[in-house]
Amino acid sequence: MEQIRIQKVLAENGLLSRRGAEQAIAAGRITVNGHPCQPGQKIDPKRDIVALDGRRLQLRAQPHRVYLMLHKPRGYVTTLSDELGRRCVAELVKDAPARVYPIGRLDRGSEGLLLFTNDGEFANLLMHPSHHVSKTYRVTVRGAVSEEKLIQLSTGIELEDGKTLPAQIQVEHTEPERTVLRIVLQEGRNRQIRRMCEAVGLTVIRLKRTHIGPLSLGMLEPGSWRLLEPSEVGALRGAASSFTRPGGLKKERAPRRDGRGHPPAAGRRER
Repeated sequence: MEQIRIQKVLAENGLLSRRGAEQAIAAGRITVNGHPCQPGQKIDPKRDIVALDGRRLQLRAQPHRVYLMLHKPRGYVTTLSDELGRRCVAELVKDAPARVYPIGRLDRGSEGLLLFTNDGEFANLLMHPSHHVSKTYRVTVRGAVSEEKLIQLSTGIELEDGKTLPAQIQVEHTEPERTVLRIVLQEGRNRQIRRMCEAVGLTVIRLKRTHIGPLSLGMLEPGSWRLLEPSEVGALRGAASSFTRPGGLKKERAPRRDGRGHPPAAGRRER
């Protein structure tokens, strides 16, 4: 059996994320065959005994892959646990057939389509910024939206972490007190839509993600989840792999720079 990095094994078994595994190893919480685990250590999942906080973990070299969608309600944070005692999306998928973790984020005040999996490579494929998997949102803002503001939002907004990529903006519904927009993004930064709207003087009063690539939330009720069909998983993989230049070369986006020409500090990405 070929040995595999322990972070990858733990992530693919849905026990810890790769980052969580690295943190647990650094804290001395993980042992391999009774000895403290080292960062980047490789193991044989079939033979080696791995324990977390003294409790043996059941590992499979090729764990059962689980892919599901959740209709995240407002009021839940996109984490598996929260030190502030807030409600977490993990509570809503605790009856899934395997331990899964979210792909990307929706902030606490947002709702809609959120994907979960125990397949680390699939999660990385969808989240990698160079793949530009589109995400569609139904956004309700206070008041009317001028043509000038629609053009600003669609062509790109200069934020503190760089200018946003062009977005597709469509007015779906207007009322005297509010406007409903359909916004399609090709990237996913922390609170991006809220910050874009704030930059042009708009206040978001409701934000719902309805699509990720070709996958639609459909009629799934808030707080409910369902497993993805194999065809849906395949379509998402295809969406992540289809953003190419003529000639078949993957198009890479240049790193963003701040006003002084330096790359921005690393931060949490939120979808």
